[in-house]
Amino acid sequence: MLVTNSPQVPVETVNFHLWQPCNMSCRFCFATFRDVRRTVLPEGHLPRHDAERVVARLAEAGFRKLTFAGGEPLLCPWLPDLVALAHRLGMVTSVVTNGSLLDEAMLQRLRGVLDWITVSVDSARPETLRLLGRATAGRVMEPDEYLALCRRVRGLGFRLKVNTVVTARNWREDMTGFVIAARPERWKVFQVLPVAGQNSGKVESLLVTPRQFTDFVSRNLRVESVGIRLIPEDNDVMPGSYAAVDPAGRFFDSVDPRGYTYSEPILKVGVHRAISQVRISREKFLARDGLYDLPVPAPAGAAADEPGGR
Repeated sequence: MLVTNSPQVPVETVNFHLWQPCNMSCRFCFATFRDVRRTVLPEGHLPRHDAERVVARLAEAGFRKLTFAGGEPLLCPWLPDLVALAHRLGMVTSVVTNGSLLDEAMLQRLRGVLDWITVSVDSARPETLRLLGRATAGRVMEPDEYLALCRRVRGLGFRLKVNTVVTARNWREDMTGFVIAARPERWKVFQVLPVAGQNSGKVESLLVTPRQFTDFVSRNLRVESVGIRLIPEDNDVMPGSYAAVDPAGRFFDSVDPRGYTYSEPILKVGVHRAISQVRISREKFLARDGLYDLPVPAPAGAAADEPGGR
């Protein structure tokens, strides 16, 4: 176990967007990484060995929780092996997925090494999902399919979280019945975020005002009466509150309105130098309830991060 007593990084958790390709085309997606694929990573992902090295470096540097995201991370053939590696290194493990590929075989491969599964569900209305682009080859998942998936996830012992992006298409929706039936421990509700170079030209008609976002949160807050924690993230909270790694193995932030700022590659300069090149606010991280479900730190003397390849 490589987790250290105190984090040597500004926050304890990190998101690794390891896979740029996705099987859906959500109009609001702020993690398309088309710029990455166009300029530095034509295939949209690192080779397996390099992805494994990134995971190891993140653990060595003091991160205590690792979330695998995309694109769609379940498109990555070696995702279960990366999750298992992070688990062996003492990290809490999580995957954010659209759910379309989360079949029984994949669930069984992830048992015992994956702690949290986050399913992205932006509406309980299929037509709304279709209008948002939350579809695979034109097909959307029906509410009953999402609920069956959530039941299976919980039944196998995974901890369940749901993510919802609030847009002009769904801000009036009452999702309390659906979410209570799904029974996640946590429901993360995001205000749709415009990011230049990521969702430009698609997201503009989906933007909502702060008041509309607050109305959605207020309407759905009843889920907390049954023990489901609702965590809202508006456009002020989200930028600069995450440690995040792009498909090319670089930290990035969304503080600059002109688009993402990328660090040098972790495998070239090490975690600490790379993360110093982006902006992460611990205060904002704590404000969005980012500090939860962390492992007990290992004794001092764990391996330190070093620049260069290994």
